[in-house]
This record gives sequence, structure tokens and C-alpha cells, in this order.
Amino acid sequence: MPDFLRQTFASDVNVVWTDVVLRQILALLFGSAVAGVYALTRGSGPERRSIITTLVLLTILIGTISSVIGDNVARAFSLVGALSIVRFRTVVEDTRDTAFVILAVTVGMAVGSGYLIAPLALIPTALVAAMAFGGRPDPKGTEYAVVVRTTLGVPEADILDALRHHSSRLEVHRVATARQGSAMETEYRVTLNTGPRDLHDRLSTLPGVVGVEIQLS
Repeated sequence: MPDFLRQTFASDVNVVWTDVVLRQILALLFGSAVAGVYALTRGSGPERRSIITTLVLLTILIGTISSVIGDNVARAFSLVGALSIVRFRTVVEDTRDTAFVILAVTVGMAVGSGYLIAPLALIPTALVAAMAFGGRPDPKGTEYAVVVRTTLGVPEADILDALRHHSSRLEVHRVATARQGSAMETEYRVTLNTGPRDLHDRLSTLPGVVGVEIQLS
């Protein structure tokens, strides 16, 4: 290969790789920002860790796909056909979770399409963050699902007293055995008049209580 062609090829490769690395770094940063807003406004418990990770990965993948497509229409149709094979099997139970998934896709497309200054990624992220923080439910007056696990034979009176003390409404939603029949698991639906942490601490100190879970119902 002539020297001038070799130099031109090497220069083009360096430019391409620099662009690719920069877009991936930006996709990672914006994906982490989207996941961070989600964790702060929707919670980061074990049941939400999967979608938090998915938001970061989805932003990076969409950014990569947008970079591959570029302005090539034929390549876009080919990738759509290939990606249609992949099906999302995780059920999104809350429409607010769906909004964050769409935000991750939007941010990934903006970064992958070459908007490295990223106004098309920064602006929607900032707006969604503001709306998410502003729309967070007040822990007081919000309905929660409270799951209490106890050893067999533990009277329910103390548990009900604690629940009534911290809530304005209480109903038993489900009763079942746990740990292969060695424990009882009771789920209550309550409307709290205090913070969920206060109720959790109160229930955890009761004799016979081996586990407490509180989450939005």
C-alpha cells in the first residue's frame, strides 16, 4: 500500500475510533444519569435493580445502534428487521417505568446520532428529572404493601397495634406460609400517616418478627 494511502487510512481509523469512544462514554454517562434519577425517584430496592441496570445498558446499546445506522436507510431497515427478533419479556408494571425506558432510548439515539454537545440528550434528561422529583409521592397518605414474616404461633395483636399506630387505613390482603411451612407471611395494605422507615423500625423490634418489607402498592 502506498505511503499516502496508508497515512490516510490510519488517520481515518483514528478519527472513527475517537468518535466511537466519545459517543460510548457519553452514552454511559447519560445512561447512568437516567438510572440515577430513576433510583432516586422510584427507589433502588432489589425489585428495581434489574431495570436500573437495563436503563444504562439500553442507552449504550441504542447509542451504538444509532452510530451504526448513521444516514444509511438500507442499514436502518436491516437493523430493524434484526432487532425485531429480540423481544422484551420483562413486564413493566408501572407506566412511569416505561417513561424512563423511553427516555433511555431517546438519550441513546441523541448521543449515537452525533449530538456530542448533547442538547438533545441533556434537555429531556433534565426535564424528566424535574418532573420525576416533583411528582414523587408523599410517603404520608400513600398506600403501601407491608409484608410481615413471623414465626409460627406469634399473636397478631402487637403487629396490628403497630400498623394502626402508623396508618390511617389498614386491611389484610394476603396470608400464607413461608420457609416451607416454618413461618407465616401476612401482607397488609395500609395508608401511612408516618414515614415507612418508622413503621419498619417499629415492626422489626416486635418479638417473633423475622422479616419486614414495605413498598408502594
